[in-house]
Amino acid sequence: MNMRNQWPVLPIVAGLASGLLTGCGSETGDSGGTGSSVVMGMSDDVLATDPASGYDPGSWLLFDNVFQSLLSFPKGQTEPQPELAKACSFTDSQATVYRCTLKSGLKFSNGDPLTSEDVKFSFDRTLKINDPSGPAVMFPMLGSVDTPDAKTVVFHLKSSDATFPSKIASGAGSIVDHRQYAAGHLRTDHKAVGSGPYQLDSFDKDKAVFSVNGNYRGTAKVKNSGVTLKFFHGDRAALKSALLDGDVDIAYRGLSASDIAGLDQQGGSKGVDVIDGTSAEVQHLVFNMKDPVAGKLGVRKAMAYLVDRDALMKNVYQGTANSLYSVIPAGITAHNTAFFDTYGARPSRAKAAAALRAAGITGKVKLTLWSTPSRYGPATDEELKAIAGQLNASGLFDADVKSVAFDQYEKDIAAGKYAVYVKGWVPDYPDPDNFTAPFFGKGNVLDNNYTNRTITGTLIPGTAAQSDRAATDKDFGQLQDIVAAELPVLPLWQAKQYAVVRDGVYGLEYCLDASTVFRFWELSKS
Repeated sequence: MNMRNQWPVLPIVAGLASGLLTGCGSETGDSGGTGSSVVMGMSDDVLATDPASGYDPGSWLLFDNVFQSLLSFPKGQTEPQPELAKACSFTDSQATVYRCTLKSGLKFSNGDPLTSEDVKFSFDRTLKINDPSGPAVMFPMLGSVDTPDAKTVVFHLKSSDATFPSKIASGAGSIVDHRQYAAGHLRTDHKAVGSGPYQLDSFDKDKAVFSVNGNYRGTAKVKNSGVTLKFFHGDRAALKSALLDGDVDIAYRGLSASDIAGLDQQGGSKGVDVIDGTSAEVQHLVFNMKDPVAGKLGVRKAMAYLVDRDALMKNVYQGTANSLYSVIPAGITAHNTAFFDTYGARPSRAKAAAALRAAGITGKVKLTLWSTPSRYGPATDEELKAIAGQLNASGLFDADVKSVAFDQYEKDIAAGKYAVYVKGWVPDYPDPDNFTAPFFGKGNVLDNNYTNRTITGTLIPGTAAQSDRAATDKDFGQLQDIVAAELPVLPLWQAKQYAVVRDGVYGLEYCLDASTVFRFWELSKS
C-alpha cells in the first residue's frame, strides 16, 4: 500500500507451518458495546467502502472494523491469529496449499449466515473485478479456492508463499456477503455488509457513522457504543481546531509535525494528550539506475555519506519519525542496520569526495531531487529541500528540488524522467517480504530500473517458501546488505504513529502498531 515508537511490537515468530489455533481473545467476542460513542477526525479520505476496490489507509481503516478476515493481527503483534477461522494451516511443505476451518454460527451484520461459500466468493470476486485501485495485486499467487463443505476453505497457490496468512489477515482478506455483492462489479451505494465488530450505518463525504454489530463473533472486545469518523479532506488546521473545540475526541492522521510537537508541549493546558505508537511506514530516496548521473554508483555513495537523517528528524519532522538505516524497518523480522554499518550515522564529506573521485567524477554534481507535496506526508517538500541543502553544503553537489502533483509525478517516474525521487510505503502486512519483494522483485513498484539476480532469483523466492518466518533472517539480511552496497534506494525514515486525544479518551495505544490496524473497539470514553 504505497502512499501506510514507543509501544512494543513483537517480531513474527515460527508457527505458520504447524497451523494457527484459536486461543487469542474470546471466540464470541463482546458484541454488545459499552460506554459512550467516540468521534474521530482524520485528514485522509475513505476512497472505498467495497473491499474489492480500496487500497488506501482510510479505506482499510473502514475494512478492519466493518469486515472480518479469516485471520487477524492481535494488538501489539505481527503474527496473524484466527478470527473467522477456528484454525488455519499449510497442509504441504511447499507452502502452496492453505486450509482453514471456520468457526460455527458465523453471521453477517444483516443476519445472513457466513459460510465457506462467502469466503470463496470474496476472493474470487476481488480477482475477477481486478480493480486498479484494489487489492487484487496482492494475490497473483492465488490459483483457486475450494470449499469441500460449509466450514472448510482450501486455497491452492500457484507458487510458494509463506506470507499468505499475513496477506489474508489484512484488509485485502475482507469477507463479504455473497447475497449482497455482485460477483463482477463494485458496489457503488456507499453501503457495506460485513461481519466485523461494527456495522456501517451511513457514509457521505463528511462523515461515516458506525454502530456495534450485535452479530459479531470474533476476538475483539468492544469498549464503546459506536464511532463517528469525520473527514477533513486534508485540512490540517480545521482538524486541529475541531479537536481543541471538542468537536472530535480524537485527531488521527493529518496533523503536522509542528502541531503534534506543540500539542505535546502544551497538551495538558489544552485538555488533550498526544499518544504515540509504532509504525512500519517508511520513506526512501529512489535512484533511477539508468540515469546518466544518478545511475553512477559513486554519486549514490556520495549522497549516502552526506545525508544527515538525524538532522532531518530534528529540524523537519521534530521527532515524529526515526532515522532508518535499512529497507526493513525496526520491529519487523530480519531488520538490520546495513546502511548505518556501511555509511555511518554522521555525514562524511571526505568519504563522499573519495567516492566521487573513485568514479572519475570531478566538479560539482548537478542533480534535481523530485518531490510531490502531500502524498508521502505534508513535510516532504521541506525534507527534500533540506537534503538538497545538505548535499550543497558539502561543496560536492549542485542540487535543487522540484515538486509536482502526484498524478503527474507517477507518470513521469514511469516514463523514466526523474533521476532521484521520493517514495513512501505503508505496508499491507507486517512481514519483511512486504518491504522487499515490492521494491526489488520482478515488476517492482519503484520503476527505477534496478534488478539483482541474487535477490530476484534466490532470496525472494527462497524466503517466500519458508513457513518459519524467523528462519528467514539470514536471507533477508543478505538482501539488505546487497541493497546497501548497490544503492538503488536510500532509506530515510521510519514513521511514528500519532493520535491526539481529548482528556477522558482511552485505548489509543492499542490502535497504533506495526500491523497498521486501527482498532475502533479498543477506544473508550469516560
